[in-house]
Amino acid sequence: MFSKISKDGNWRALRHRNFRILYAAAFLTNIGTWAQRIAQDWLVLELTNNNGAYLGIVTALQFLPATLLSMQGGVIADRVNKRKALIFTNLGGGVTAFTLGALVLTKHVTMHQIYLLAFLLGVFSALDAPIRQSFNVEVVGRSDLTNATSLNSANFHFGRLVGPAVSGFLIAAFGTGPSFIINGISFFGVMLALFALRDGELHIQEKEPTDGTLREAFAYIKRRPDIQLVCLTIFFASNFGLNNQIFNALMATKEFHKGAASYGVLGTMVGIGSLTGALLSARRDRTKNPLFVPLAAINFGFWVTALAFAPNFYIYALLLPINGISALTTMISANTFIQTNSDIAIRGRIMGIYLFIFMGGTPIGSPVIGYVAEHFGPRATIAGCGFITMLATLIAMMKLKAQAKIPDDITVSGVLRP
Repeated sequence: MFSKISKDGNWRALRHRNFRILYAAAFLTNIGTWAQRIAQDWLVLELTNNNGAYLGIVTALQFLPATLLSMQGGVIADRVNKRKALIFTNLGGGVTAFTLGALVLTKHVTMHQIYLLAFLLGVFSALDAPIRQSFNVEVVGRSDLTNATSLNSANFHFGRLVGPAVSGFLIAAFGTGPSFIINGISFFGVMLALFALRDGELHIQEKEPTDGTLREAFAYIKRRPDIQLVCLTIFFASNFGLNNQIFNALMATKEFHKGAASYGVLGTMVGIGSLTGALLSARRDRTKNPLFVPLAAINFGFWVTALAFAPNFYIYALLLPINGISALTTMISANTFIQTNSDIAIRGRIMGIYLFIFMGGTPIGSPVIGYVAEHFGPRATIAGCGFITMLATLIAMMKLKAQAKIPDDITVSGVLRP
């Protein structure tokens, strides 16, 4: 069946057995991840009487490790066996999810415990992300890397489509506890998949010797204005525009006065757009023009701003798929640009820095967004975030577009040559 997949088709990465095994495991863990995100947000709102500030604090604590550890995760990715490292990070994530689920089901959960467990889950996620991203090329090879990245994003956002609906149903029927248990089980599924990979089918590439330091990676980026532009774009788009968890929770409760099931529907609507955007990206070859990324981000900022003016719950929900498509077009283009246009010898560290930029502002931005929303309302907050995304990205593009060219030689020695 899989041998008949075209080498140029939209699903070409599935020709690789190792990728298929990981893809199936990711299908389950992505549903679990999104189910837990919805359940965690709803649990916080239940315990704090719908207080957006507490929701922002929990989100910040979960993403704080991205600020502290993403770059170190990139260093690890360039130095150690990525497969063994991923087994460790998934074990940690599974234990954390099970612990929170047990506390909820036994009715012993407190906000302090949620703070701690959100932070620990963030630690394992921060270490996992750059290792997992840079492991992709060993699973499918360089020729299918862009397609694999798009399909992984589609998988992730299928979970975003299904997970919130599953979680909304479970919360309405049984409370928040089962969502955490399901997520814990899914982490152990990924561990089994990693054990099942065939070493002989991994694509281990020769790498030129490097010093393996973050200083070398920063020097590499300093010589690459094209990567600088993509990273700046992602900083503004992710930290101001990608706050659907907070936006949807506050709009559902404060503006539209809806319950858990309706909140889950909003998450599903975002997932529809995100899944569509990811599948559309799978049709494209690698992003060769770095200017495509900021242009996509400006379009994304426009649709974020449009959410603020939705007159009712139904119009808001209908706008979310468009928002999701524009967001995924931006994020996948940026991700694949960084991966396919960075030297393999330094890719782990570059991805670590990229993910630090992608998520590193959340510990500051989430509490601020929660605070602003409490004092000025969700609509003003969403409009402000969308406008900042558009304006800041436009300024960065105008400043760097003349220098943002992919060099002929992207090797570490070629870029850093005096």
